Amino acid sequence: MLEVLTGSGLAASAGLNAYIPLLLMGLLARYTDLMELPSGWQWLGNGWVLLILAVLLAVEVVADKVPVVDHVNDVVQTVVRPTAGGLAFGAGSSSETVTVSDPDTFFSSHQWVPVVVGVLIALGVHLLKSAARPVINATTAGFGAPVASTAEDATSAVMSVVAILLPVLVLVFLVLLVAFFFWFLRRRRSRRREGQAARAAGFRV
Repeated sequence: MLEVLTGSGLAASAGLNAYIPLLLMGLLARYTDLMELPSGWQWLGNGWVLLILAVLLAVEVVADKVPVVDHVNDVVQTVVRPTAGGLAFGAGSSSETVTVSDPDTFFSSHQWVPVVVGVLIALGVHLLKSAARPVINATTAGFGAPVASTAEDATSAVMSVVAILLPVLVLVFLVLLVAFFFWFLRRRRSRRREGQAARAAGFRV
């Protein structure tokens, strides 16, 4: 169960920011004893890989905070974030961490399953983020973009740490994400009805 929570938390984190969970896992595996990557994923701790991830993270952090540019970035990230989510789930769920001591007992015979699950989780979170951002930009004249992006980056970082150190708390994050999803849908429908009512009133006048 902890393997699933660790992988789910890292994949959801990648849906918000593709590079934070991968960079965190690589750094922890390379410089601490908190995480031991399995043989097939040890490339995440390679110095060059960490450098590339750090550069890509810097670009992502800047691009995601500029209105209009953030939309273009989200389009590009539609491929990148789910891919990162698959990698994060696959590596995280099969790694030995301070909370997961025997990861081989899970997904032992179907190594592709965690990658697919991670792709789907990250894609879902990414689509929610991409749908919410234009609404935030429109209602705040673009000033909400850096605030929302900073909150998303912080959530991604915290969720990644929690997924590795306290995976049980990942359930809290996932419940909050689902709650936000339903709130956003309800809010969007409400705004659409208000817009239709306003247009109808304009036509009558």
